[in-house]
Amino acid sequence: MTTLTFRRELPRVSAATLAQFAGAAVGHVVDANGRRGALDAALRPIVCPQAFAGSALTVATVPSDNLAPYAALSVAQPGDVLVIAAEGCRSASVAGDILAAMAKNAGVVAIVADGMVRDIDGLEAVNIPVFALGLSPNSPQKNGPGRIGFAVAIGGSVIDQGDLVLGDRNGLCVVKRSAVDTVLVALEKVRAKEKAMDASVAGGAKIPDWLPAYLAEHPPIIVD
Repeated sequence: MTTLTFRRELPRVSAATLAQFAGAAVGHVVDANGRRGALDAALRPIVCPQAFAGSALTVATVPSDNLAPYAALSVAQPGDVLVIAAEGCRSASVAGDILAAMAKNAGVVAIVADGMVRDIDGLEAVNIPVFALGLSPNSPQKNGPGRIGFAVAIGGSVIDQGDLVLGDRNGLCVVKRSAVDTVLVALEKVRAKEKAMDASVAGGAKIPDWLPAYLAEHPPIIVD
């Protein structure tokens, strides 16, 4: 009986474009993305040694099963982020240090799981970012079914195969693959703005420079 379904074509963000997002602060990318795109805070950094940016390799699995995440490694490419939709299952882990180590060997830059993970000491030794709902030592089955390369709902968003996924210690965000070039242009403007604000603070600023004009145009109500 067939338990796994693979999408034939797996679109991805180009390596050249990923390089331009390398090290980008998630908050800055969210600003450049119209102040949208952050995933739910329930997906927290279990291990996050560095910021990352990669193409979503999407995996849908049933609760308490990780056949599909392992199978996805057979089509993983350098720069991928393994995005595992496990229906928010908290009763058993969906990934551990062995899967994470194999993923790293395949060039995967991070794992994002809408479920639990295990083997925290091993995950820290593997040293790639892992975001999940939490930790559980309960182990999963390997029966399937599962789907690789199709849209998944995770963290309050729908992530399509090849969407841009970024993360740092502040959290996660996703940028639609079709919007990546537009967001990249906007990101340069956000970075310049942030740099100017940092310089203002370093120079002793006590309020933002736009606030006086705003208060003059929108006088506050003063009460005793």
